[in-house]
Amino acid sequence: MEPRKILSFVGKVWENDIVPQLVDYIRIPNKSPAFDQNWEKAGHMKRAVKLIADWCKAQPIEGLKVEVVQLKGRTPLIYMEVPGEGDDTVLLYGHLDKQPEMVGWFDGLGPWEPVRKGNKLYGRGGADDGYAAFASLTAIRALREAGGTHSRCVIIIEGCEESGSYDLPYYIDALKDRIGSPSLVVCLDSGCGNYDQLWCTTSLRGVVGATVTVDVLKEGVHSGDASGVVPSSTRVMRELMERLEDSKTGAILPKQFHAKIPEQRQQQAKLAGKVLGNNMWQRFPWAGGTKPMSKNLADIVLNRTWRPFVEVIGADGLPEVAKAGNVLRPSTTFKLSLRIPPTSDSDKCSEHLAKVLSKNPMHGAKVTVTLDEPGGGWNAPALSPWLEKACANASNTFFKKPCIYMGEGGSIPFMGMLGEKFPEAQFMITGVLGPHSNAHGPNEFLHIPMGKKLTASVALVLQDHLNRDRGGKKASVKKKVRKAAAKKRGK
Repeated sequence: MEPRKILSFVGKVWENDIVPQLVDYIRIPNKSPAFDQNWEKAGHMKRAVKLIADWCKAQPIEGLKVEVVQLKGRTPLIYMEVPGEGDDTVLLYGHLDKQPEMVGWFDGLGPWEPVRKGNKLYGRGGADDGYAAFASLTAIRALREAGGTHSRCVIIIEGCEESGSYDLPYYIDALKDRIGSPSLVVCLDSGCGNYDQLWCTTSLRGVVGATVTVDVLKEGVHSGDASGVVPSSTRVMRELMERLEDSKTGAILPKQFHAKIPEQRQQQAKLAGKVLGNNMWQRFPWAGGTKPMSKNLADIVLNRTWRPFVEVIGADGLPEVAKAGNVLRPSTTFKLSLRIPPTSDSDKCSEHLAKVLSKNPMHGAKVTVTLDEPGGGWNAPALSPWLEKACANASNTFFKKPCIYMGEGGSIPFMGMLGEKFPEAQFMITGVLGPHSNAHGPNEFLHIPMGKKLTASVALVLQDHLNRDRGGKKASVKKKVRKAAAKKRGK
């Protein structure tokens, strides 16, 4: 098996086949159900599924089975199987639903308008996570073309990851006998610290959300008449927020939202910070003289991956500036997103968030807290020596640099679910979402060279997964032979 043949094959398939498919895929406004309640009637999900499933069915992989499965009332799922050697199973994962449009795209770019500029393919969903199905099957093809082999592979491409993967547990249960018990899970929906080496995700933060409304009046009144008599709903809301976070540092105050950071994760954060340097924070589109919340690079990594922080992601009750009159507004509503540590109990954190925000509001104002469905985090199990060696081998082979391990600040609900269902499995969580790729935001792009090398890396890891026990078995046989020979010589 020759690695150079893998990369050569992958490069040709990406340029000649995958990129054109992604161009068509980006044009489909397949917003996740959370952002399009009429998704089924709109038909965009069906179009995206057909595009990907048809391409997969056309791949010349012996024994490949491709099936579109749709449980009643749920988003569809593409289920694939590829036979392999041995008794083990590898599960590869991706999704095909997308985040909404978002404003702020550069001139000439747009969420549903694919544009290639050099090594970057702009448009919504190419990197998050449309490439996953194409990359998974291409990795398998490339390995076979180069003379390699692999274990049985199962590929799952779901349709509601951006909505929290609420349909996925039903599919995992419905397909459990067909899936089996994977010994390796490969998820292609994560990020990378740079485009220069392989990055493996060690943890994912959870998230709890809430919609908080402060009502002080039944209707707005003249601010000159009411201010100083009627409390401002914004000030009441500000006090509620100050219960949650330190306004000077951004630190979350209640201890219930914190968790102990494992020593190994702290050491990995130091190495990741050292590798990334100031790019750890310079990669963001800063405005004016805004500075990062810490100067310590390891702290920045841990802030992003293990510590809780809150963001106001939406607000109601605030008129547009151009239409704002001198009125004491009757209410203010904030939509909050609180990221929590990977090991925190999301249900308990959600319950405590409601208590913090609703207890004894100032001036007796009416406060209503509506909780979102909480999302748990994930902390990877201890890395097996074979997988650590395999990832190092892949990174050094195709990137000429070592593999780096780091947590991610976002959530992939699928990981926590699989971690519970397959506690013995090893996890390779990786992806192409690197600096400036801006998933969920404007100007999202896929870094094509990273996609190629990542695909090749997965192929090499599949080979090493199959061979992980063979070396041990051969060594054991050789040891027995040596012992037998020594015993014979002793006689």
